[in-house]
Amino acid sequence: MNTTAETTADQSLLAYVTCPDHTIAEDIAQALVATRAAACVSIVPQLQSVYRWQGQIETANEALLMIKTRHGRLDAIRKCLAQRHPDELPELIAVDISNGSPAYLDWVLQETR
Repeated sequence: MNTTAETTADQSLLAYVTCPDHTIAEDIAQALVATRAAACVSIVPQLQSVYRWQGQIETANEALLMIKTRHGRLDAIRKCLAQRHPDELPELIAVDISNGSPAYLDWVLQETR
C-alpha cells in the first residue's frame, strides 16, 4: 500500500513555464524530457503576455511550455529552470491533474521515474 508521501509524489501535474523565445523553450523542453523530469513538454510557440514588473506594465512575446509531470519531479524542474532559463524570475505554475485518461497518466508516471 502506498504511503501518503508516495501518493503525493506520484500525483500528476501540469506545469506552465513561459520562455522568451522558441529556442530557449525547446532547450528547456529537451532537458526536462531527457532527465525524466517530464514525460512530455508541449511548446505553444506564440503568445503575448502583459504583466507588471518592477512598477512598469510590460508586454512580451513568449513561448509557453506545458509540462506533463508529477509532484516528485517538481524540484528537478525548478533546478533546470535555474540553470537554463534567462529570466530573473521564471514563471512556474503547477496544477494537479484531477482527472485524465488513466492510461496516459500511468505513462506520465512511468516516464518520470
